[in-house]
Amino acid sequence: MGVSTNWLKKYINYSWSAEELAEALTMAGIAVESIDDVEGDQVLELDLTPNRGDCLGIINLAREVAALTGNQVNLPEIKIQENSEDINSYIQVEIKDPDLCRRYAARVVKNVKIGPSPAWMQEALIHSGIRPINNVVDVTNYVMLETNQPLHAFDYNLLSNEKRIVVRRAYSGEKFTTLDDVERALEESMLLITDGEKPVALAGVMGGQNTEINDNTTTVLLESANFDSVNTRRTSQKLALRSDSSMRFEKGVDINGVIFAINRAAQLIQELAGGEVVSGICDVYPQPQPPLTIRLRPQRVNELLGTQLTADEVIEYLRRLSFKVEFDTAKDSLDVTVPTYRPDLQLEVDLIEEVARLHGYNAIPSQLPAEASRGGLTPYQQFQARIRNTMAANLREVINYSFINRDMFDRIMLPPEDFRRNAVVIANPLSEEQGVMRTLLMPGLLMNISRNLARRNQNPAFFEMGSVFIPGEGKLPSEILKLGAAVSGRSDISWKVPSYELDFYYLKGLVEDLFRQIGVKNGRFEAAAAPGFHPGRTAIIKCDEDEVGIIGEVHPQVLANFDIKDRVVLTELEVEKLYRHAVPKAMTESIGRFPAVERDIAVLLPVNTAASDAIDTIRIAGEPLLRQVVIFDLFTGGQLPKDVKSIAFRLTFRSDEGTLTDSQVKEAIDNIVKELQQKLGAKLR
Repeated sequence: MGVSTNWLKKYINYSWSAEELAEALTMAGIAVESIDDVEGDQVLELDLTPNRGDCLGIINLAREVAALTGNQVNLPEIKIQENSEDINSYIQVEIKDPDLCRRYAARVVKNVKIGPSPAWMQEALIHSGIRPINNVVDVTNYVMLETNQPLHAFDYNLLSNEKRIVVRRAYSGEKFTTLDDVERALEESMLLITDGEKPVALAGVMGGQNTEINDNTTTVLLESANFDSVNTRRTSQKLALRSDSSMRFEKGVDINGVIFAINRAAQLIQELAGGEVVSGICDVYPQPQPPLTIRLRPQRVNELLGTQLTADEVIEYLRRLSFKVEFDTAKDSLDVTVPTYRPDLQLEVDLIEEVARLHGYNAIPSQLPAEASRGGLTPYQQFQARIRNTMAANLREVINYSFINRDMFDRIMLPPEDFRRNAVVIANPLSEEQGVMRTLLMPGLLMNISRNLARRNQNPAFFEMGSVFIPGEGKLPSEILKLGAAVSGRSDISWKVPSYELDFYYLKGLVEDLFRQIGVKNGRFEAAAAPGFHPGRTAIIKCDEDEVGIIGEVHPQVLANFDIKDRVVLTELEVEKLYRHAVPKAMTESIGRFPAVERDIAVLLPVNTAASDAIDTIRIAGEPLLRQVVIFDLFTGGQLPKDVKSIAFRLTFRSDEGTLTDSQVKEAIDNIVKELQQKLGAKLR
C-alpha cells in the first residue's frame, strides 16, 4: 500500500523527514518497505502484517504517528447541509442475513453533477495507486483510503421502483455482471446487495454494472456497511475477484466507523458535485458492538518485557494510542477500553505488545532469564532415538507420506470388516493417490521394495518409524507411532562372510537384537495368521500378554499386487507399547566374581509346542541361578515319532554369593525337567 506523506500531514503534524518517519514506523511494527518520490511527494510503501489492516486507512496511520510523537490527530470536521426531506421516503434497508452483514447504512445525495474530481483529490488517489474516474466515485475511494471503510455509490434512478435495499445470500446459479463487465455465476454462500428485484452489488467485493455511476447520474445512493471477513474472502477467492474493498473487509473493518465514513463522503460529494443531501441516515445495526475493555496488570508488563515501567508510564503509552484507561488501585490493574478500529487487540498480552512498541524494542534491555533451563530430549524421545540408531545399523531408513490411496487396503488383502479400512479421509487431497491417512506402515514399505526392485536395486532392506492414524470416538483420530521394517533378497557378498538370505529368521534376529538394545526382556513370538501375511510363516510379537507387533513373510498374492517377485519379510511394532515394557539398561554391569557352570539337556516335546514356551518355562523354573538359555540343536524325523521333536538346550548357571556346587546345579536342573514335564509334557532324552 502506498501512503502519501503530503496527504498524511493533513491529519498529523510531525517534523521527521520521510526516512525518519519510515524508520520510526518500522521500529513500531508498521514496516515501511520503500520510499518513492512521486512528483515531489514522498510515498511510503507499507508492508503490513495481517493483524494491522486498520493501517490501510490513513487516519489510523496518523494515529500511529501521533502515538509515536505525542501529537494530536486532526480529524476532518464533518459539516453537511441537509434538506428537509426524510431519508425513509427514499430508501428502506432489509438485512436478511445479519450473520454476514452486521451493519448497513445508506444516504441519498440528489442533484449532483458528474464531472472530474479536483486535482488535489486526483493526485492523492494516483499516489495511492488508484485511477481517478469521476467526482462521485473518486470521493468513495478517497474516503476508503482515508478511513479504511469501503464505500459504494449507486445510481439511485437505476434501482427498481421498490426503492429498497435487500441484503441476502445469492441463489444457486444466479448470474450477476460486475463493474469489470464480467458475468459471474454465484453460489448460495455468496452475499448480494439487491434492490428487491435484482442484484446490484457483490457485497464487500464489487458493485454491479447495472447501477454504476455515469455521466447522466443525478441522484446517488451511498452505501457504508460491515460484511463478514471470512465470507468476503471466500467469495473473492471463488470468483478470482480481489478488490481494494474486499482486501479491507477480509482483514476486518471498524463496524462503528460506518457512519463517520458515509457522512464524510456525503460532505465531499456536496462540496465537489454540488449535491443536495437528504436528511437522515438509513442505518440498520441489529447487534451494536461496544468497545472491548481489557484488564492489564502493570506488573505483568514488566514481567514479560523485562522492563521497570511504572503504572503511570504504561498509562501514558496507552492514552497516546487514544485508549481510555482507568486505574483500579485496589487490584493494582488497568481497565483499558480499546476502540473498535483496533480489532487485533483482544488479550492482555496484546496490550503489552502495544506498550513495547511505543516504549521501543531497542529500549528493552537484553538479558538472560534468571533461571535458564537446559533443553533436552524426554525419556520417550531418547527411546525413539535408540530404536532408530539400532535399526539404522542394519537397515536403510525410509520416510513415506502419511497419505495413501484407499486401494492399498485391497492390495494388502485387508478383509472388508477390518477396522484399519476405516481411514481418515483427507478433505483436500493433493491427488487421488493421497486420499486417506494410513492406518498401517505395510503399504508404504512394500511400495519402497517394489520401486527399488524395479530399478534393479537388489536386496532392499528398509525400516520406517512413523505415525498411523486410527479414527476414534473423538473429533481427532488416534495417532500411533509405529516401527516397520521390510527385507528381501540376500546379504551383500563378502570374502570373509558367506552371503545369506534375508528371510524370516534374519528379520526376527534384528527384532530380538532391538529388544536387547532397548531393554525389552519379555518379548516372545507366537505363530499366528494375519491378513496380508503368508499362512504358516507369520508370528505375533508379545511382551507378556500384550501384543506389540507382528512379523511374517508377505503373502504371495500381496507381493503380486505390488509387482514384487522375490520373497519379502515384514514387521510392524508399536513404539509406545515397547516403551512401556522396556527396562532401562544399566550403564555398566559388573563381571561375576564366581565362575559359571554350563549344562546341556535334551528333551522330547510335542511337535506343535513352541520353543519359546519351553524357554519361558526353563527360565522361571531355573531362578535364581539360571542366567542364560540357548537352543543349540533341533531334531525331527529319524527314529523319533512324527508328533515329537527333540530340542537341546545349553543352560548357564551362576551365583553372586559363591561357587556353585554340583548338588545346587543338579537341584536346579531337576526342577527345570520337572516343570517341563508337568507343563509341556516333555521327556528327558
